[in-house]
Amino acid sequence: MQRSMRGLSLQELAEAVGCGKSYLSQIETGTNAGTPAATLITAIEHHLAMRPGDLAERSAWRSAPEPIKQHVSRMAQRDRAAQQLALFLRERGLDALYRSGELGALVDQLAPSAEGAAGTPGAAPPLDAAPVELPMEVPLINSVAAGYPRAFTDLGYPARVADQYVRSPDVRDPDAFACRVVGDSMEPDYREGDVVIFSPAKAVKDGVDCFVRFERDEESTFKRVYFQRDGGEGSPVARLRLQPLNGKYPARTVAREDVAGMYAAVSVTRAIG
Repeated sequence: MQRSMRGLSLQELAEAVGCGKSYLSQIETGTNAGTPAATLITAIEHHLAMRPGDLAERSAWRSAPEPIKQHVSRMAQRDRAAQQLALFLRERGLDALYRSGELGALVDQLAPSAEGAAGTPGAAPPLDAAPVELPMEVPLINSVAAGYPRAFTDLGYPARVADQYVRSPDVRDPDAFACRVVGDSMEPDYREGDVVIFSPAKAVKDGVDCFVRFERDEESTFKRVYFQRDGGEGSPVARLRLQPLNGKYPARTVAREDVAGMYAAVSVTRAIG
């Protein structure tokens, strides 16, 4: 304790800084519920020849949650191990460190196992040890007509490859692709310029907004899809009604066999402004 190192009793320091002995004792033990005045903290630091702000830092450290303390302690341990490794490498060389077994011990301290920073089973893992899952980058392959069907091309790129990519934290389908909306037939839900992500892994259900690719001429369109069956529930889908959301455009009904693929929309991104 800094006060004892300076040879001061609790009473002597209390009188020097102008506070009660019991109050000073509470500050030292951390049992005081309130925050000491800044002038009192400054006076204590002065009489104990401490660096300005040192007491506030110690108080913050003492009140920090235990996981934070463990994390900082592990970071300090890694720093010491890194410094020691650099020193040993300079003085003794890599081969000598490896043969002595010290290299492995230092590396373990720099990259602790999941059991804990000190290798103790059940110890709390480092706060930075949790895997970070980055947003998936989805290829932006072309544009899709939210109007009348038009020719679509992937520009000759292989699957999952494009000139541009968009990030989506919610999409996990590796075959997902993005297209930029052209036209206004899907307004107000989708506007021209919006980037829509479609997922082949998502089941296409009745009433889902889909990228629709036709069998002939490789035309495509973006519409809300409704199933039409000749028989009752459970019979094969015979036709698809492609429904625009903008009332200015008529719906279109096509035979199911004329559609090469339907891919459900799962995300939309819109520029601000």
